[in-house]
Amino acid sequence: MLEFKVDREESVALHDQVAAEIRKAIADGEAVAGETLPSSKYLATVLGVNQNTVLRALRILRDEGIVDFTRGRGVKVTGTPSKGAVIMKLSELLAFARVNGYKRSDIISLIESMP
Repeated sequence: MLEFKVDREESVALHDQVAAEIRKAIADGEAVAGETLPSSKYLATVLGVNQNTVLRALRILRDEGIVDFTRGRGVKVTGTPSKGAVIMKLSELLAFARVNGYKRSDIISLIESMP
């Protein structure tokens, strides 16, 4: 399960490559909701990268709502890449709204008032 590849010659940052590979594995059904992923230490060893690189990728995926982790309990798949994409867009919308003077409750009201 989860055969990853990173390319050090590619212009994409290593942590973004690791995050993309995990997203792809989840989208392809290699890892499903509720399943525990291999440890960051194991992934770092297999990929030949620093463990912090893997942890940074996992934090990105956590922020997207795709995985959840607690120290000592492992990394569990909690969502799908499409759900993560929606969460990312909502985060962008909220940030944009805040800059323009809107609160979260204002945005919720606007969404609920849409046809």
